Amino acid sequence: MRSVVFVVNRALVRDPGGFGRRCLAAARKYGWEPELAETGPGDSGLGRAGQAVADGAGLVFAVGGDGTVRACAQALAGTGIPLAIVPLGTANLTARALGIPARAGLAIEAGFCGRDRRIDLACAEPGEQGGGGADGGSAPQILFAAMAGIGLDAAVVGAAHAAGKRRFGWVAYAVSGVAHLSLPPREFTVRLDGGEPLVRRARCVVVGNAGLLPGGFWLLPEARCDDGWLDVGILSPTGVLGWPRVAGLVVTRSRRADGQLERFRARRVEISAAVDLPRQIDGEVIAPGRSLTVSVRPGVLTVRQRRAGRTGAGTTAVRDKKARS
Repeated sequence: MRSVVFVVNRALVRDPGGFGRRCLAAARKYGWEPELAETGPGDSGLGRAGQAVADGAGLVFAVGGDGTVRACAQALAGTGIPLAIVPLGTANLTARALGIPARAGLAIEAGFCGRDRRIDLACAEPGEQGGGGADGGSAPQILFAAMAGIGLDAAVVGAAHAAGKRRFGWVAYAVSGVAHLSLPPREFTVRLDGGEPLVRRARCVVVGNAGLLPGGFWLLPEARCDDGWLDVGILSPTGVLGWPRVAGLVVTRSRRADGQLERFRARRVEISAAVDLPRQIDGEVIAPGRSLTVSVRPGVLTVRQRRAGRTGAGTTAVRDKKARS
């Protein structure tokens, strides 16, 4: 019998016992031998999913938020083993971009009955960690599915407390964002595919494999997770109308060129800053630093999606992405 492993972030499950029984029952219904593997303080899912690969699992579910999905995606990259997602987090950026149903029952069904799709992952090389020099140490490469950034966006993510996110959802990010709008711009140097450097005074630079923000807003409306490209956003709002202008571009999904929100595409992005700044990868804060390099890994991950024609939560995102392609 084929084996399936549910990698579960227990902290996000309201009724762990009941949810576990639900997963086991669904697996047996569809002819799979199930195993539950919980994440913990020392393992966000990478080790659990890696063990599933070593044990010969035929399917792995990431049950949790973007951090759990990212860890499982890194473990499954290049293996051909499908990753199914049950989104339980606050933002669920990867799940939203893929049109994964928001309801757990529908997401589990999609994992067993859906279709396979190959998508890209992005590979982040954080470089030095703190101190801006060799003494800060070097971080390993990190594969991710949605978005990474350096500057304001990472500060916002870091300041959005877990309790607030559980209670208020994506609004916790909005509140944190408003509190950080006064942070000063910094000098960034951005090099795209080894080209001439772009020097900007900006609030942050983000690199997306998917273009969604918490709340369902499209910062990078042309980003697709299977096109072999990374989308880059440089946010440089200035003056009284700077932030309202950027907000208008995001809310309306405008693609027009604008100096306050510049967008680019590349396969490799090298970002450096004049000072140590906050950094985040798929909603998880890493150590501050002055650099972030991201490259694309085309088609390295197989994900399980709901089949076309199904109705319910999550299908809007799929239709929208097809309409824009």
